[in-house]
Amino acid sequence: MQSSSSSGHLERKLKNRHIQLIGLGGAIGTGLFLGLAGTMKLAGPAVLLNYALCGLVVFLIMRFLGEMLVDEPTAGSFSYFANRYVGRFAGFMAGWNCVALYVLVGMLELTAVGKLIQFWWPQVPTWATAAAFFVLINAVNFINVKAFGEFEFWFALIKVVAVVAMILMGLYLLMGSGNPQQSVSNLWKHGGFMPNGIQGMLMAFVFTMVAFGGVEMLGFAAAETERPQQVIPKAINQLIVRVLVFYVGSLAVLMSLTPWNQLVAQIEAGGDTYGSSPFVMVFSGLGANLAANLLNFVILTAMLSVYNSMVYSNSRLLYGMAQQGDAPKSLAQVNGRGVPVRAIVYPGIVTALCVVLNYVAPASVMEILLSLISAALVIIWTVIVVAHLRYRKAQVARGARSSFLAPLFPLTNYLCLAAMALVVVVMAVTPSLQASALAIPIWIGLVYAAYRIIVVRPSSALVRTPA
Repeated sequence: MQSSSSSGHLERKLKNRHIQLIGLGGAIGTGLFLGLAGTMKLAGPAVLLNYALCGLVVFLIMRFLGEMLVDEPTAGSFSYFANRYVGRFAGFMAGWNCVALYVLVGMLELTAVGKLIQFWWPQVPTWATAAAFFVLINAVNFINVKAFGEFEFWFALIKVVAVVAMILMGLYLLMGSGNPQQSVSNLWKHGGFMPNGIQGMLMAFVFTMVAFGGVEMLGFAAAETERPQQVIPKAINQLIVRVLVFYVGSLAVLMSLTPWNQLVAQIEAGGDTYGSSPFVMVFSGLGANLAANLLNFVILTAMLSVYNSMVYSNSRLLYGMAQQGDAPKSLAQVNGRGVPVRAIVYPGIVTALCVVLNYVAPASVMEILLSLISAALVIIWTVIVVAHLRYRKAQVARGARSSFLAPLFPLTNYLCLAAMALVVVVMAVTPSLQASALAIPIWIGLVYAAYRIIVVRPSSALVRTPA
């Protein structure tokens, strides 16, 4: 891939520090800061085990993707690999499913931003804040990929430093407060470590997986990365450590400072299980008003960071799909700064519906979006696992060997597929998520119909056209 945009290509302007923080920041978002209350209610302190297990599954999936990316760093990421190793429809479905997913995630993050602003100014409607930050973040992405990388570097750095500081402050409070109610024993005193049994853990599995949605966006940066063969493996291998520190570590401290059932009760008293941050509530309840305000600011930057990454990833995905013939060719047009402008504008138009949703039904937007995102993530991660299985088969056939082999192939592939099946089963038996489970086959059917119209019929017409 050329470094100049004059030939219509993306530019390799993302450096190692950008990629490391993009990968790091992608694992810290709404699922940790705002979606935690719902999973905590279902699983209790056992949510720690949920995050550890789900983190392992996502790490393995990223190793599958990373192995393929190291061999072929491409803007299309898993859509390209599905197209090449599974089939044309698999690539088409993976791409458009991901476009829909990132639009939904963008809506979720903008909604979360509106709710965080209300911590300071309760009278400001979420739709107004969503509209303001929608314009700001899209404007940043119009500049160039280096501007995106710089914004994302600092956004991610702020939230990483803040989560580490929060853990350290929590440990200080646990050891120095002398308050018997602040103790590690809170993890098992209030109904036990697993108060709702294994069933509660399984029910929370879906929402826990959502917390890791976004880590796969690292693949889209591969085409604009200097030395991807060295940078990508390093970023992916650090994922498991991030999960242990940022998720398991921070949640253990959080639930030691305040019993999990008290946190859930406080949030539900406010009427919004998914819309309040337990982190902010804990520090406010302890009287640490300055810390709570700072943490709310940090969480705000985390939401903007994720939305910034979604805008970037969707534009690069559409660029790659346009080159494959799975999206309109106009989306592959790049301006003089190496930015696929139309690939930013079109998803942005759909994401703007978030403003309307927050105006019409502000109380239920986050729960609706979280359930839809769960369904879309299952499809994407399943495609990655299957594409890797086919990729390895192709590698063996041509006598090649990757320099970044995924561990315990193919056992880990089948374990990850089993985890995806578990997510679907849990959605199917959970009343509030049954619509999402039903949406999976309906969505695949709609995408297949579009595939027949957009790809198959034009190709058949070309074949029948006489020379």
